[in-house]
Amino acid sequence: MNKRRDDVRNIAIVAHVDHGKTTLVDALLRQSGIFRENQVIKDRVMDSNDIERERGITILSKNTAVYYNDTKINIIDTPGHADFGGEVERVLKMVNGVVLLVDAFEGPMPQTKFVLKKALELELPVIVCINKIDRPEARPDEVIDEVLDLFIDLGASENQIECPFIFASAKVGMATLDVNTPKEDMKDLFETIIDYIPAPEGDEDEPLQVLISTIDYNEYVGRIGIGKIERGTININDEVVLVNSEKKDEIKKVKISNIYEFQGLSRVEVETAKVGSIIAVTGVEGIHIGDTICDVSTPEPLPFVKISEPTIAMTFSVNNSPFAGQEGTYVTSRHLRNRLFKELQTDVSLRVEETDSTDAFKVSGRGELHLSVLIENMRREGYEFQVSKPEVLFKEVNGKKHEPMESVTIDVPEEFIGTIIEKLGHRKGELVHMSESNGGYTRLIFSIPARGLIGYRSEFMTDTKGNGIMNSVFDGYTPYKGDIPTRAQGSLIAHETGESTAYGLYQSQERGILFLTPGTKVYEGMIVGSNPKGMDIEVNVCRKKQQSNVRASGSDEALRLSPPKLMSLEQVLEFIEDDELVEVTPKSLRIRKKILDSNKRYKSNKRK
Repeated sequence: MNKRRDDVRNIAIVAHVDHGKTTLVDALLRQSGIFRENQVIKDRVMDSNDIERERGITILSKNTAVYYNDTKINIIDTPGHADFGGEVERVLKMVNGVVLLVDAFEGPMPQTKFVLKKALELELPVIVCINKIDRPEARPDEVIDEVLDLFIDLGASENQIECPFIFASAKVGMATLDVNTPKEDMKDLFETIIDYIPAPEGDEDEPLQVLISTIDYNEYVGRIGIGKIERGTININDEVVLVNSEKKDEIKKVKISNIYEFQGLSRVEVETAKVGSIIAVTGVEGIHIGDTICDVSTPEPLPFVKISEPTIAMTFSVNNSPFAGQEGTYVTSRHLRNRLFKELQTDVSLRVEETDSTDAFKVSGRGELHLSVLIENMRREGYEFQVSKPEVLFKEVNGKKHEPMESVTIDVPEEFIGTIIEKLGHRKGELVHMSESNGGYTRLIFSIPARGLIGYRSEFMTDTKGNGIMNSVFDGYTPYKGDIPTRAQGSLIAHETGESTAYGLYQSQERGILFLTPGTKVYEGMIVGSNPKGMDIEVNVCRKKQQSNVRASGSDEALRLSPPKLMSLEQVLEFIEDDELVEVTPKSLRIRKKILDSNKRYKSNKRK
């Protein structure tokens, strides 16, 4: 017989990137008495990964739990960026309701629509929380209307539309049911969660079922499976079986070593756990996302959410440049292969395929950010490798070539509208909607091929002088839109191997913008700058000023060098062309031609 677990609530906090999810979880943790009074706590305590803290974005979904009165609230903090949508899709399987966070100024954004659509498809009740109401430009009343319009657009039922609205400032740690009556704490939000989100139900006497939605990894215990107990009870040392709805014939017997429940930021070991609890289990060899832990007598797998397909691919290969192996610890194809296949265990949206060469692997993901985070993680771990230009994955539908589309929302001041429309028009973008936004900004919504966005983000920041905001979300496949012109700039290529000198750079800077400073080691075929004329030009950046019998090599006027353009990983990936590679090491990012020798390169270009 099904029983309600009134002492538990399972919720996910979903929102667009930067709308304040992690800050809200911070406030809930602080006010639930999880921390000691004198404990020093960092802001965004849930963003534990270095890259998350640096970029201010959540990449991996995190589990935590707080107590309010006698009720345990399991909270999952989810990523807001579209590239990590796979994370959001699967964690929603663990919860009984969601808190949808919307910025009181920006209103619903592309990712808001994506996460809400997923929640409504799973028929989860939604609490709408309008955050950042303390901002001077906040417009909560208008945002409520926009959210309701979004519910209607997504075909929500009447019950779903009649959801509670909460007004909050996560930064201050305040939530209220009435926008005009500010409160001192988050009490209203806690009580709304307990009143509105249904308690998990299930039969604790039935055979066990635990659906694994997330995998964590620990050096000491190996893989940790995280999921919700759908029915039954689990105990330490239980003999259980692993089954998967995709591979029903494969049944694997395993033993549960440890069971953990979440409490604040830590995992607490428990002897037993009942239906409705979110748990972490260790000791289960070979556990994967989408597996169901079942009782030995009834191996019934639960269906798992279908994860969105990758839209972009890159080739990861062993570094074979003249400087190979000088800066990295892990440099061989075996190292590279093991690391990429290890990533598959925790990232369901990623695909890794072998290629004809043993030294190269095709890696597909949900977007440039998704893959650049993987590259950044690998270089920090001491890996050294090369990556190619990102390419879009096409699909064959009824014998015709289809390509992935993105819905792009852009908020820009009025004076930049013309430039944006012109630039995106060249990239096969179509303007779908244009409306006045607050604060002198205009909102433009485009439908554009995913390949049209590759290389555009850095250009966009320049075009809008850093004032524009751009967000994109995957929007299905449409027939191929035709060719898109590639970058207008050519490359400045190093003529010889050596060390760049101030004199050599001074002589080369009139040809374009340089990417390096004096004293940088370079090799033949390495790209040292860009040329606005669109041609590839060889330059000698290692050239030294010769001594004569009249003057010493160091005399003459001081050389004035233009400041070099130092690029981040994303900018480098956006810059490269099809015949170029990025050499990634723990210390450096170098751009190079695939064919380093200038004569061979010339002959290869002639043959095309």
